[in-house]
Amino acid sequence: MTASLLKWIVPWEFSWVLLACFATACVLYLRGSRRWPVSFGRKLAFWVGMAIIYLSLHTYLDYYAEHEFFMHRIQQLLLHHIAPLLIVTAYPATVLRAGLPLVWRVRLLRPLQRSWPWRVVSGVLLNPTVATLLFVAFILVWLIPSMQTLAMLDWRIYRFMNWSMLVSGFAYWSLVLDHRPHPPGRMTAGLRVLSPAVTMTPQIIAGAIVTFSKSDLYPIFEICGRAFTFNVLTGQLIGGVIIWVPSALVESIGGLMALRLWLRLSRNGRLPRTPRHRPASTAAPLL
Repeated sequence: MTASLLKWIVPWEFSWVLLACFATACVLYLRGSRRWPVSFGRKLAFWVGMAIIYLSLHTYLDYYAEHEFFMHRIQQLLLHHIAPLLIVTAYPATVLRAGLPLVWRVRLLRPLQRSWPWRVVSGVLLNPTVATLLFVAFILVWLIPSMQTLAMLDWRIYRFMNWSMLVSGFAYWSLVLDHRPHPPGRMTAGLRVLSPAVTMTPQIIAGAIVTFSKSDLYPIFEICGRAFTFNVLTGQLIGGVIIWVPSALVESIGGLMALRLWLRLSRNGRLPRTPRHRPASTAAPLL
């Protein structure tokens, strides 16, 4: 019994980078939550999101993601949609910052945030247009059969694929679920609500194409060896439905959350007001 449980906990492919990033985030959040008041709901959202990331990338579940198309789509849904959405909902930036020692915040974090490389990278990744395009592009690019084959044959491309899904998910949802008005928020409140409706459209189309395809689009999973024995097209159909329905559902939830934040900003009077234009005077000019 113990051996079977350990099988699921032991990583299929060990990664020092993932383990270091995961452990650092956990330690900083634990330290920060002791110094900064955090509600139970926010803590729960953060830890569930972190658990999903670890289970998806650093346990035996990753084996099934590499050997079945529909399991791979579940992994990508978790990494691209659900885990970033949960963690961003917890608004962990302030807590993580509070977890740093004061000396590190003053001598390392502040100079880093003021440096031009940081401003360039954050300015590009958190640009609303770039973040939205990357959010959609990384889904569609890795659905191309030739790209999927490359990712499955080269572990470096495979890990880049997973990290690209995770990072683009964090960048996008941090813009959509920003609780601040615009500015300083990078997206207007109305655009945050409409954006998920725009991004889900190409995913629905791609999911429908995969779902109704009558041929095996991803024979690479046959080469790698499938984890289950049921029909190939059945697994592909399930994967297409995952791209189609759950992804759209998660983005709909994100849009509703953005709408809730918009209403809260409006209720608190924090939305920028449009200046009223006075009508031109009709009085005759003085001679």
